[in-house]
Amino acid sequence: MDRIWQWTWDRYATRYIRAVCVIVFPIALMVYLPLSFLVVAFEKSGRFFEAAVVVGVAVIVLEGVIILPDRRWLSPAEKWAAGRPVDRAAALAGTYSYARSAVPRTVWATGVWAAVLSVVVGTIAGAAGPRLIQYGILGAVVGTGAQLIAFHNIMESILRPVRAALAGDTGIGDSLPRPRPTFAVRSNVSVVAVAFVFAVFGVSLGAVIDRVDAVPILAVVIGGALAIGLAVPISVGLGFSPSLQPIRDLARGAERVGAGDYIGRLPVVQDDDLGVLAASFNRMQAGLAERQRLQAAFGTYVDPGLAARLLEQGDDVFTGERREVTVMFVDIRDFTPFAEAHSAEDTVGRLNALFEIVVPAVVDAGGHVNKFLGDGALAVFGAPNDVAEHADAGVGAALLIDRLVAERFGGELRIGIGINTGVVIAGTIGGGSKLEFTLIGDTVNVAARVEQLTKTTGDTILLTQQTIDALVSRPTPLTDRGSHELKGKSAAIQVFALGQGIT
Repeated sequence: MDRIWQWTWDRYATRYIRAVCVIVFPIALMVYLPLSFLVVAFEKSGRFFEAAVVVGVAVIVLEGVIILPDRRWLSPAEKWAAGRPVDRAAALAGTYSYARSAVPRTVWATGVWAAVLSVVVGTIAGAAGPRLIQYGILGAVVGTGAQLIAFHNIMESILRPVRAALAGDTGIGDSLPRPRPTFAVRSNVSVVAVAFVFAVFGVSLGAVIDRVDAVPILAVVIGGALAIGLAVPISVGLGFSPSLQPIRDLARGAERVGAGDYIGRLPVVQDDDLGVLAASFNRMQAGLAERQRLQAAFGTYVDPGLAARLLEQGDDVFTGERREVTVMFVDIRDFTPFAEAHSAEDTVGRLNALFEIVVPAVVDAGGHVNKFLGDGALAVFGAPNDVAEHADAGVGAALLIDRLVAERFGGELRIGIGINTGVVIAGTIGGGSKLEFTLIGDTVNVAARVEQLTKTTGDTILLTQQTIDALVSRPTPLTDRGSHELKGKSAAIQVFALGQGIT
């Protein structure tokens, strides 16, 4: 039925209620024609045609009683569909007001209407006195029970395309109040009503078919006929299936979000706890989308691996710990004269061109670009994430950077890389709501001094003895550049050149 209502809204949105009345008419006949025919059969009368005519007229009256009194609540939605300026939030709220007033009125009004209908049909069939009273009670029970089975869900199904169109992707329906009945209460009432109404129909059919007492198997035939002819289309098709649509929406939404799509929204189109569930899902999805946006923005300024850990575990994960790491400094040769001779845009462009090589090379090797230092960068392998062979990872990244810089810039841009391995303190420092993940220790200072030493030795990459000792496999060519005094160090540091020099 959902497809029928959607098609009706798409085609007849400006006259939606009138179109709904046309579609509902045969559905109502499915319930009340059998009831009227039972009354005629009880009286052993052949006036089935007259009963059918009375039911047809009565259903039209019933539709007027159900739909027309509060039609003003739905007219804003039809005006909006016609392109007239209407407050969508107010129009959406009107659909809920309509359902809340129509559902209880329909339950008791249909009971009274079905009682009157049964009495009229009984009179046509020739009944009188107490028999008419009994028919009135039978009609009231069946009419009320039929509405309890499905009417709330039918109304929600009818209004679903209207609400989905009004709300769209705006989220204006997420905060609307969700009154009773809850989905559980409504489902339980429907189950009881189904059992009761079809038990009444079954007993009535058994009573009017004379051969049941002689052929008991006819009871099974009657039960099967009721299940196929009435229970399936009315109870399942009209009663339970529409109420499960939000659950199907939720399943599709969860699959979509699981695939990383946070754009769509669930339609919040029911006034019960399933509507609350859909609204909660939308808020959860919005939170996930915001988290993804923040992570993407955060990852632009912070190493993506570090950003992910901070978002997942909080900044207390970096309170400070001793780690053995490999530190790498990268610096551009003769950058000051270049900056003086070129515009600011050219200078920044040259830096970004270099870092477009450095950052991916470091990250792909498992390292972390800790900070940019003017025309250089500090990278670390082994913190904040563990890297088993951090020295090899650092040396591999340095060789890749050297090769890619040479391929892209030739001799127009020269760099120096200093690498050292040792223990550092890795953690966050700062205050006043400003924190920074950093490395503290002599290992970092030595790496910076070794990078400066490349200017003296004429090499692109220099490694310390500590890095050589930490390597699992030695790269070639590797040249011993001897021991050198470094600023701030009491003992000389032995260094090795990796690759070709830049003299």
